[in-house]
Amino acid sequence: MLALRRLAQLKSSSLSWSRSIHASLSLRSDFAFVFDIDGVLIRGKKPIPQAKPALELLNKHKIPYILMTNGGGVSEAEKAKEVSSITGGPYISPLQVVQSHTPMKSLIHDPNYSRVLVVGGDKDNARKVAESYGFKDVVLPIDIVRSDKSISPHSMYKKEDLEKYSKKIDLSKPIDAILVFNDPRDLSTDMQIVQDLLNSKNGLIGTKRDFKTWKDHTSPSIPIIFSNNDYVYANDHPLPRFGQGAFRMITEKLYNTTNKLKPDQNLDSLILGKPFKLQYDFAHHILIDWNKKLESNEVNDDIQKLPKLGEIPETTPFKKIYMVGDNPESDIKGANDHGWESILLRTGVFQDEDYDSIIAKPTVGVFDNVEDAVKYVLNKNGIKI
Repeated sequence: MLALRRLAQLKSSSLSWSRSIHASLSLRSDFAFVFDIDGVLIRGKKPIPQAKPALELLNKHKIPYILMTNGGGVSEAEKAKEVSSITGGPYISPLQVVQSHTPMKSLIHDPNYSRVLVVGGDKDNARKVAESYGFKDVVLPIDIVRSDKSISPHSMYKKEDLEKYSKKIDLSKPIDAILVFNDPRDLSTDMQIVQDLLNSKNGLIGTKRDFKTWKDHTSPSIPIIFSNNDYVYANDHPLPRFGQGAFRMITEKLYNTTNKLKPDQNLDSLILGKPFKLQYDFAHHILIDWNKKLESNEVNDDIQKLPKLGEIPETTPFKKIYMVGDNPESDIKGANDHGWESILLRTGVFQDEDYDSIIAKPTVGVFDNVEDAVKYVLNKNGIKI
């Protein structure tokens, strides 16, 4: 469905990788890896030293793997290139990357998502990503501020931001849905515009629905999809930082208060990303598709077979899928809940002193780093290092 055009720019660097990894296709793996990125392979813009040898080891033994992160805001091609560059490790295909918003590719043919407000990310990167997925009419909060600056009186957008990253839009045309791709960069603006739309007359900016005639107050005027629910994430800072999950909490609190919901009621929304089943099923499909490309030596093919949103894999070549992560609340819980094996690392959010109180315990164990974890699993599956 989606041609990742930027892959063409990377093909020359991938050829040697492709030849070495597929010199013999007689070996087939009945297990696979799924790696989180931040706190597992990199921390912010710095490499985790053991990531490079770990990925090289998997390539050597032709073990399929993909990356699944609750991050986003850029294309899968850019994320793949970034991880390869930071780790100094082997080439990673964009088809091996599942970001939190990647499943939204499956919505592009749904008429209920013709015009979407895309929230989060730096500059206008999220618009570019959404358009690369195939969305035809993508609106950013900065576009709305450009049309009516009074809508966000405390906006942090500078004149040059408005000139460079916004576009003129027709505010008389309603917005069909809100897609939160990434963490907000101007929280005040995103918070205000999202609430306006959730409580609007069918997605029309500057209007307000009739509270008394709206039957189900938990149901917003237009749907909102959060691409992940990470309350915190790891970067270069020694303490975890607030993530998109914190924005979801703010959004729900404001909506619930505005609509006078009862304590047991909440804003109706869809949440993607780890630890939710939808994300794991989608990643499983992507892993199956990538494994087929490995076996047929078609890793330079930029066409990806996408499932429908929420579709469960009917068959799989894998007896075990190992999820390697640093966050018990997303990586480990999601793997445990959905039948995968789970591995917890000490290179990210998790700290040993928190082990007794974490929400989910890893089924395989806790390891110092990703290389130690990979070696352990390979040995356990009869592959000599």
